[in-house]
Amino acid sequence: MSEPRTSPEVCGMGHSMKRKEDPRFIRGKGNYVDDIQLPGMLHMDIVRSPFAHAKIKSIDASKALKIPGVLAVITGETLAKYNLHWMPTLMSDTQMVLPTEKVMYQAQEVAAVIATDRYIAADGVEAVEVDYEPLPVVVDPVKALDPGAPVLRTDKKDKKDNRIFHWQAGDRAATDKAFAEADVVVAQDMYIPRIHVASIETCGCVADFDRVTGKLTVYMTTQAPHAVRTVFALVAGHVGLSEEKIRIISPDIGGGFGGKVPVYPGYVIAVAASVVIGKPVKWVEDRMENLQADSFARDYHIHAELAAKKDGTMTALRIKTLADHGYTDAAANPSKFPAGLFSICTGSYALKHAFAEVDGVYTNKPPGGIAYRCSFRVTEAVHCIERVTDVLAQELKMDPAELRLKNFIPPEKFPWKSALGWEYDSGNYPAALRKAMEIVGYEALRKEQAEKRARGELMGIGISSFTEIVGAGPSKQFDILGLKMFDSCELRIHPTGKALARFGTKSQGQGHETTYAQIIAEELGIPAAQVQVEEGDTDTAPYGLGTYASRSTPTAGAAGSLAARKVREKAKKIAAHLLECSPDDLVWEPGKFSVKGSPSRSKTIQEIAFAAYTNHPQGMEAGLEAVSYYDPPNLTFPFGSYIAVVDIDRGTGQVKVRRFVAVDDCGNIINPMIVDGQIHGGLAMGLAPALLEEISYDDDGNITGGSFMDYLLPTAMETPSWETAKTVTPSPHHPFGAKGVGESATVGAPPAIANAVVDALAHVGVRHVDIPITPEKVWRLLKEKGLAE
Repeated sequence: MSEPRTSPEVCGMGHSMKRKEDPRFIRGKGNYVDDIQLPGMLHMDIVRSPFAHAKIKSIDASKALKIPGVLAVITGETLAKYNLHWMPTLMSDTQMVLPTEKVMYQAQEVAAVIATDRYIAADGVEAVEVDYEPLPVVVDPVKALDPGAPVLRTDKKDKKDNRIFHWQAGDRAATDKAFAEADVVVAQDMYIPRIHVASIETCGCVADFDRVTGKLTVYMTTQAPHAVRTVFALVAGHVGLSEEKIRIISPDIGGGFGGKVPVYPGYVIAVAASVVIGKPVKWVEDRMENLQADSFARDYHIHAELAAKKDGTMTALRIKTLADHGYTDAAANPSKFPAGLFSICTGSYALKHAFAEVDGVYTNKPPGGIAYRCSFRVTEAVHCIERVTDVLAQELKMDPAELRLKNFIPPEKFPWKSALGWEYDSGNYPAALRKAMEIVGYEALRKEQAEKRARGELMGIGISSFTEIVGAGPSKQFDILGLKMFDSCELRIHPTGKALARFGTKSQGQGHETTYAQIIAEELGIPAAQVQVEEGDTDTAPYGLGTYASRSTPTAGAAGSLAARKVREKAKKIAAHLLECSPDDLVWEPGKFSVKGSPSRSKTIQEIAFAAYTNHPQGMEAGLEAVSYYDPPNLTFPFGSYIAVVDIDRGTGQVKVRRFVAVDDCGNIINPMIVDGQIHGGLAMGLAPALLEEISYDDDGNITGGSFMDYLLPTAMETPSWETAKTVTPSPHHPFGAKGVGESATVGAPPAIANAVVDALAHVGVRHVDIPITPEKVWRLLKEKGLAE
């Protein structure tokens, strides 16, 4: 076997250490994929490539197959017999399940070992010998577009370069004219590096094919069970796995954040193995496999320009971006938006002109482009506009808060049509920023900063006033693989007045069971504790597109509300029958209908529910239930203003976030505690890429950041005590005025922290620092500027 450039153990592709001390093999007690035990269940482990780009000369599985308990070794050639060696991605690209000719990134799946025990499967992986012939590696997206760069996707007929797509939005000519007429123009290059969601539970599945019924049941870590079922049917329909014979069950999930939306090769291989062998097959990846091979976020190379008048009025924005998608475009963006919703990059500002363009590029890296707790590239867009806004403030010698307040979209101008085509539903940006400034004591902090600067101390104050775009989405614009992005609720009221509500989404810890129950309770007056919420099982839940991009409350929550209103309309007719009056004579208050002017004549929702099965009007269908598929008329636009205060240690370059004030506006709030929990978690996940997280590659495609030794996550030591507050600006088109909040904090926090660090160093000429802002980066800047101690 050819000698790898990095040892398998270092890369995380060796399995010799996988023994009892490996946390992967310590089963928890719960309802997670790795807790599932089925009779006769087999285990799968995966051989992974140590090379980033190499031809596969041969795969020798003979030694592995001699190990007692190893039943099969599956290769690309095995799957090719069934035309299952390639599969579609959610962006209509193609992705290898297992390679037949070459590998395209380090840690790519090469073969799978099926065994009676997971330890035996790991031993089998060690015994598989693969002979590789290294090929030229391209990891830089700029170089990937050079005329002489090797074309990576040779499987695509007539493909002559590494460009995946070119996307643009806005009026180029009008924007260029505005720049030519501007008093002031600033420009900034910035790189938002690759990061990984690093959810507490890795990905995995148990595939169980019943040869008698021909039905496939897959327990898997997915945020979108119905979409996955459809993808499986598209991939494997030709071998008899039609959609009505596929059941996807998504049990408890230990965090998703976008990383459990894609269909990974391991899922498909496990399914293929179960179908061929006829027994359940479990696959659960380890932490290093998860970090090195699963879909990544970010990796955006941005050039941003902002034009303004001398008084600070912003007039135009121009952005050019290279998006590194790795070897395939496996993002989960809506089909019509290959760059996601990056066109929200005009942010919270009343810009009259803007033009943005993005080129997607293939490189020898794992598939990228997922939304790490954001709504389809919104984090990149917000970071871009909030950073370049501070660059403008620095150029004009204006306070960054003053510049923002001068340029915010006025509250009375909503709904606002942005220069890149979005219709913002509602907002009050000045109120959010002023509230944040009041809480943090902005003027006092500026005085403190000046005093500390005079003493040689480094303190910075950073602002991020962001607008998000969530709730995908309206069917006229939004689909994934042609599936419209509605969502659904099926609501059934039992004869005793208790409720069962099933949704097309899938919680990964967001508290759907509480929030959805409260929505139903508010609409019908049934106690929330008596509303059972179910989701995640394609055999019982109505079809939906799943949970990501802060779409659960804006779409499925709305579907629940509308389904409850349908139930209430029928309940009103039954109440009229019971009370012997016209439905028009009834008034509703939570939990009951009463006769106008005679409140003692009333029927509770529980009494009405019993009558729906025992004493309903003749000619009316029995029962009390409804289904709603909610197609939103528009997206929702939550927003907020965050202020970070940092101190920098001149001796080490360490950045300490001393205070962080987050003022969010997510419209009407269903459950304040759940909202606060989402914001606190999101802020920690925003601090992480700002200061810690990064996955990078050397010129040979070897990964740095492939384990928790060098991919750093925040702990309680690094995170400050978050100070949170709210403003409330309801969405005018949503059934109960909600906007969504799960990702706002992750979107808004990184630029606030980055702006604070730059603010601390602005007096010595620092204009920008790419995230993550590590102690090493800061110390080198301090040394360069003569400030290091």
